[in-house]
Amino acid sequence: MVSVYAPASIGNVGVGFDLLGAAVSPIDGSLLGDVVTLTGEVDGDFQLSVRGPFKDALPQDQKENIVYQCCVYFRDSLLEKRAQVPYLALTLDKNLPVGSGLGSSATSIVAALHALNVYFEQPFEQNQLLAMMGKFEGQLSGSVHYDNVAPCYLGGLQLMVNDEDICQSLPVQTDWYWVMAYSGINVSTKMARDVLPKQISMATAIEYARNLAAFVDALHKDEGAKAGGFISDPIAEPHRRHLLPGFAEVTTALKARGAIACGISGSGPTLFAITDSLEKAEQFKALLIKDYLQNEQGFCTICSIDQQGARVLPESP
Repeated sequence: MVSVYAPASIGNVGVGFDLLGAAVSPIDGSLLGDVVTLTGEVDGDFQLSVRGPFKDALPQDQKENIVYQCCVYFRDSLLEKRAQVPYLALTLDKNLPVGSGLGSSATSIVAALHALNVYFEQPFEQNQLLAMMGKFEGQLSGSVHYDNVAPCYLGGLQLMVNDEDICQSLPVQTDWYWVMAYSGINVSTKMARDVLPKQISMATAIEYARNLAAFVDALHKDEGAKAGGFISDPIAEPHRRHLLPGFAEVTTALKARGAIACGISGSGPTLFAITDSLEKAEQFKALLIKDYLQNEQGFCTICSIDQQGARVLPESP
């Protein structure tokens, strides 16, 4: 039996639209992400069972579940290397809400493909597996982008690059707390991308490039306060704010209370607020619970950057 946990992630991280992603985990040690467990070999077809607090948001037909589809694709790919590949029974613990901006689909994809690769004794190298993850993520969102699957799989803060490496790990400010607030509503990645302009002005492009370059440079110089000042999104956030009730008001309040930066996590509705003070992080959490959460499905948690990424759990859940 193999169980793999894949952590939640922040796509874009405000300053790096489609080019930057960060894996996050709660500082209390709880798991914020999906788990896929392979329980044994079966005949005829893969057998997928789903459990967890957000299982009802997934298709009832297992063949429509992205984890099942990952299994079929992995098996077909492996049959090119081996004469026989057995089917497996597996369980998905769906712990992240769908359409939350926390990389929900990425956690399922990464956990499934990583678990299968471990079970079959690593037939695919890291970059091969990452490319497979990106392909499946692209099927859901309409285009291949790695800002969720790369950090979810590899951990840390990842910058997407246009070569065979796919991404590069960036230095992390270990004293930053990331307060993550999921409001409880659903914002699909497709809908969030549909509201974006098809073209941007030269001024916007220059601002985006300047901020991202300065952010990366500041991280490499270990200048955390300076890096935080460049976390600004001129491309997506101005067009997505209206999809997130209360976003403008609470981020204004958080910045007034000393937040290093605030932004939309992925396509939303989850937002993040950064501080280097645990006391402030607790204050931000209380404010967000009071003024941002929309229903009982919403939650807020204080996180740090998850440096491990997807990993095999020592015991089954």
